[in-house]
Amino acid sequence: MILKLALRNIFRQKRRTVFTVLTMVGGFTLASLSIGIADGSYNHLIDVFTRTQTGHIQIHKGDYLDKPSLYKTIDGYQDVGNKIETVRGVESWAPQLFAPGLASLNDKSSAVQMIGIDPRRETATTHFDKKIKQGILFPEQPGHFAVIGKGLAQSLKADLDSQIVIVSQAADGSIANDIYTVCGIMESGDDYKDRMSFYLHLADAQELMVLEGRVHQISINVSNIKKVPGITRRLSQELSGMGLDVEPWQVVAKTFYRSMQADKQGNVVFHFIIMLIVAIGVLNTVLMAVLERTREYGVLKALGTRPSQIFRMVVIEVMAMAAISLVIGSLLGLLVNYIFSIYGFNIPPTEVGGIVMDTMKSEINAPSIYIPTLLVFFSALLVCIFPARMASKIQPARAMRLH
Repeated sequence: MILKLALRNIFRQKRRTVFTVLTMVGGFTLASLSIGIADGSYNHLIDVFTRTQTGHIQIHKGDYLDKPSLYKTIDGYQDVGNKIETVRGVESWAPQLFAPGLASLNDKSSAVQMIGIDPRRETATTHFDKKIKQGILFPEQPGHFAVIGKGLAQSLKADLDSQIVIVSQAADGSIANDIYTVCGIMESGDDYKDRMSFYLHLADAQELMVLEGRVHQISINVSNIKKVPGITRRLSQELSGMGLDVEPWQVVAKTFYRSMQADKQGNVVFHFIIMLIVAIGVLNTVLMAVLERTREYGVLKALGTRPSQIFRMVVIEVMAMAAISLVIGSLLGLLVNYIFSIYGFNIPPTEVGGIVMDTMKSEINAPSIYIPTLLVFFSALLVCIFPARMASKIQPARAMRLH
């Protein structure tokens, strides 16, 4: 009987019911879209950053990541690469060698970070060729060519075809020095990195530093960033016993990861505001309904209806409207997120970590549905308690005198 009365009351005041349902549907859809856009934008930014800067996964010898050393090398990196290629989901990998040095041109000199790369693998993994703003990437065969950062080129007043002298200390303790011709000038978006970077062909860098067949790092990109944890575990198993550390991008780029997490947590405030607006709207509508039906509740109590039954009736009314809103909101949320996942919307160009973003796209995922569902459900449940309690405590005689 209570259920029948509750459902009858919902359809009796259609305008009020529609207003309440639309309020909850609007809150659900807005929360769903904000979560979808936030996750879609963050995941896109993370994927672009990791693909072009760090790779999704990195492999090092021992604790190289925490305590870099010229002598902590991955020996026989080609064999490691062959094992990497057997892991399903791996898209590409690239070896890198690092060493500090001093670059000189005429009367200018600057401390540099030498980075030995395999041009073919580096292009496939981090799209290094797209970072070159002047000149070209050195050919696949070593030839004493170098690609330098834009900031370093300005410090040394270097240009294409400039002959730069490099001095460093080789792994065998000897003085490493040679002359390299600038064939390209690159720009990564990171000013500090661009002031320090001195890229060499991997074979040239290995010869200079007496590290033939050895590298310090292997960067790996996978087909889908969401598969990183599973592929990291499989790589660790595949390379076990070799003294190598396999780390995902969250460990490699800790500062970037923490900034992304902090920014995502800031969205909690926005979602709270949305649900507060929804809750106030629902509370206002239910309170109006209770006041309008004071006489009705008084008659019900006079006929012997218990306060607990009236309380349940009001709660059922609100939760039934919430259920209708959740179904409509879920469908509308999926539709809106799907549209924005394809087309997105343009924003003023914004640089984040050297990456320029001018489009924001949504993403269809579980949180964009279940989080608004929980928020709408519990906000409706909470706000209906006060009106339901007020209705259950109405005095029959007073209610009928007032109306």
